[in-house]
Amino acid sequence: MKDHLVRVANEAEFILSRQRAEDIHKHAEFESQCAQYAAEKRDEEKMCDHLIRAAKYRDHVTSTQLIQKIVNILTDKHGAWGCSAFSRPREFWRLDYWEDDLRRRRRFIRNPFGSTHSEATLKAAAEHAPEEDVLKGKQSIRGSVLGKQNSESELLLEDDDTLSSLEEKELENLTGPVNLSTSAQLVAPAVVVKGTLSITALELYFEVDDEDPSFKDIDPKILAYTEGLHGKWQFTEIRAIFSRRYLLQNTALEVFMANRTGIMFNFPDAATVKKVVHCLPRVGVGTNFGLPQTRRISLASPKQLYKAANMTQRWQRREISNFEYLMFLNTISGRTFNDLNQYPVFPWVITNYDSEDLDLTLPSNYRDLSKPIGALNPKRAAFFSERFESWEDDQVPKFHYGTHYSTSSFTQMWLLRTEPFTTFFLNFQGGKFDHADRTFSSVSRAWRNCQRDTSDVKELIPEFYYLPEMFVNSNNYNLGVMDDGTVVSDVELPPWAKSPEDFVRINRLALESEFVSCQLHQWIDLIFGYKQQGPEAIRALNVFYYLTYEGAVNLSSISDPMLREAVESQIRSFGQTPCQLLIEPHMPRSSAMQVYLLLQTPLMFTEQMQQDVIMVLKFPSNSPVTHVAANTQSGLTNPAVITVTANRLFAVNKWHGLTGHQSSSVQDQQYQLPVEIDPLIANNVGTHRRQISDLLDQSIQVNAQCFVITADNRFILLCGFWDKSFRVYSTDTGKLTQIVFGHLDVVTCLARSESYIGGDCYVLSGSRDATLLLWYWNGKHSSIGENPGTEFVTPRAILTGHDCEVTCASVCAELGLVISGCREGPCLVHSMNGDLLRTLEGPDGCVRPRLVMSSTEGHCVIYYDKGHFCVFSINGKLLGHMEVEDNIKAMLLSKDGQYLLSGGDSGVLSLWQIHDLKQLFTYPGCDAGIRSMAMSHDQRCIITGMASGSIVLFYNDFNRWHHEYQTRY
Repeated sequence: MKDHLVRVANEAEFILSRQRAEDIHKHAEFESQCAQYAAEKRDEEKMCDHLIRAAKYRDHVTSTQLIQKIVNILTDKHGAWGCSAFSRPREFWRLDYWEDDLRRRRRFIRNPFGSTHSEATLKAAAEHAPEEDVLKGKQSIRGSVLGKQNSESELLLEDDDTLSSLEEKELENLTGPVNLSTSAQLVAPAVVVKGTLSITALELYFEVDDEDPSFKDIDPKILAYTEGLHGKWQFTEIRAIFSRRYLLQNTALEVFMANRTGIMFNFPDAATVKKVVHCLPRVGVGTNFGLPQTRRISLASPKQLYKAANMTQRWQRREISNFEYLMFLNTISGRTFNDLNQYPVFPWVITNYDSEDLDLTLPSNYRDLSKPIGALNPKRAAFFSERFESWEDDQVPKFHYGTHYSTSSFTQMWLLRTEPFTTFFLNFQGGKFDHADRTFSSVSRAWRNCQRDTSDVKELIPEFYYLPEMFVNSNNYNLGVMDDGTVVSDVELPPWAKSPEDFVRINRLALESEFVSCQLHQWIDLIFGYKQQGPEAIRALNVFYYLTYEGAVNLSSISDPMLREAVESQIRSFGQTPCQLLIEPHMPRSSAMQVYLLLQTPLMFTEQMQQDVIMVLKFPSNSPVTHVAANTQSGLTNPAVITVTANRLFAVNKWHGLTGHQSSSVQDQQYQLPVEIDPLIANNVGTHRRQISDLLDQSIQVNAQCFVITADNRFILLCGFWDKSFRVYSTDTGKLTQIVFGHLDVVTCLARSESYIGGDCYVLSGSRDATLLLWYWNGKHSSIGENPGTEFVTPRAILTGHDCEVTCASVCAELGLVISGCREGPCLVHSMNGDLLRTLEGPDGCVRPRLVMSSTEGHCVIYYDKGHFCVFSINGKLLGHMEVEDNIKAMLLSKDGQYLLSGGDSGVLSLWQIHDLKQLFTYPGCDAGIRSMAMSHDQRCIITGMASGSIVLFYNDFNRWHHEYQTRY
């Protein structure tokens, strides 16, 4: 019995202890779940708090910018409270981050943080600066930086009500749960900051960690130029996503936005990069390189991108320029404007910086591109070769060059005179300019140093081929005095360049020359190709310090933080070699003659094509042809030349092209002339379908600027109506499809930007109310406004500054600029979001602008009353002025912005060279005045609308004035 009791008691104790253990386990599990839940909630709250703080900061910055914009509009010299030039504070300018289609940054905008940096002059020169100037510089920087960087104390001043309402608002606006949140670094030109990247269903956020000690150490002047510290980007704005390297590790991404700027992030590891790409939209690397828009393409290596893209073939066929191809190679190999250690690299191509004239047909004026910059001088090449052979340090692999051809400090030195690079340079240099003898002050001296100095093997940056402003000390920095007594200010240019613009133009001509074209592939082999590393690099004298190469070191394997920091700073200061794109020799470019002959069709050599006038087409109505549009691209469903007469009768004339046998159908083959008259007009039947009979304001004189034809030839936009609207008509049926209101007086002129994929573009309307409105044309729905079906459409921007009727305007979407002229007074340059950037004031007598044309190459041509022409740069500099006898009614610029066509009352069509306004050619005179002008898509045919009611087609070939063709073919 006793045994039985003991056994039962033991069993009971065993059961109880098992239950107790289970209870303890369950309790522990419960506690861990509670802790996990609490941690998740804390993270969620932290995330919400982080998003709210970011939103609050962004709202503050946006409101500050809007207030500043309104103040600028009112106090500008063209504003309601504009004051005279003497009482206005000095204006400073900085390079905008806006990129054009070739990734050139050329546009300068006002710089609220600008100063002459008088406190930064080296001690030797500082004695000359008046004390008050130094103080003024300090105050202006401090004040303006505080104006933008919203300090913590300012945030704390807001009362709790504001905060709580902001929380509610932001939580409502959050477009869904956060799909991914990760720590990341924002990589900006002169700074790298830690923060958190969050991705929701429709947006990307970055919030800087402003508690991080390294962030607190950053100079506020640098932060003032850093965009995206509290960033929010809509998925709809993302255009391209590239994998990038940071400090030679494949852990970064660069995202390109619709506003033509890029933003770069570095992540903890490559796995995070993959996750981020999979949460972002499927845009690939954009639409430019002929690659599918997939996430796989965004994650592809530079080698894979190079192989898959169509750019090399296009370059070989001469469809793209040397500049565009080099920019493509830089972009896919990881070179970026956001990391000064990996800035795009371009070659020196000219060797002669001393003679009065530069003959671009002499091979001796060009550099041998098969050799690296360090091996061009045989003496210096021998020194580097000997260094390599005699190197005995086992820790460090052999190398020819201890310095690189592209580093952060070189980039800042080249761009020293241009903000924000001036501020970056001063921050890098400890707040002082460099010694005058070491400052970039002369192009020829810089070239000589690259040939003689054993520690200088610098190549160039792309700005040498497009940014004349980098050579001008426009902010009057005191850069010191050299040992020989020379004061350093503007960069000393070679004698053959009459101005910075001239230098850049000739440098670019040399880059695109046949000499460079036929050997550029050899330079590509050295920088991006098979001679970059290995035995071929040794043979080509092209080996750099080992820490400049990809794969030289794996930073994540270095556990000692001190050692890791040392390696990182070494990588930063030595420069970084681009990713290797190919391991076999690069194919050479086809010769110009070869391509030129391939493109010629049999008809190109017939007599017809040798004649200047191809054909004359007379319309039955004798009304002057006041507008001509030629959308003749082969991809269009109905390529046509559309003409509109003064009595608003329009014709859709079919385009057959100059060869006459491009079309497949027999009927088209028989039609040998380029343009076939609109059958409705020719047969005089259904002309009511071609007549716009709605009443215009009686005071309107119909001219070419009253009309806009959409890029697909399907719609005509017309202004000048008494009800202050402009209207959209179908070219097929002649029916009215949309009426757009927005102005307070009659609309006097219309213009449209170049069209993008799908036919989207911007339409600009100018009015007697002295304003311009910028509208969005939706190509998919063929209407003004982004959301079709809404009764009232709103403009994208309102542009002010004129004080009388706007008479002419031009809009360039690629440069983001609007240029406009009014009845009396100067022309104004606005950005497309409405900021007034520049006033274009010509010489005496240039007061009534009548015609405005802008080119994507950055030129703006304005024709004023009484025969005055002026050429300006987009940054407001007057580049040329001429007077002609004729009363000009129409003008056109070639696509490359190098040539100007003009025609007027005399009936003579003239061709001018833009850079020196030299007349190159005049076509045979017509028997009536020219009223309008257009050019076929391939630029081979110029179509002029005549006062007699006919159109005349002229044969054109811009190549015959290009120096390459003149000297060779």
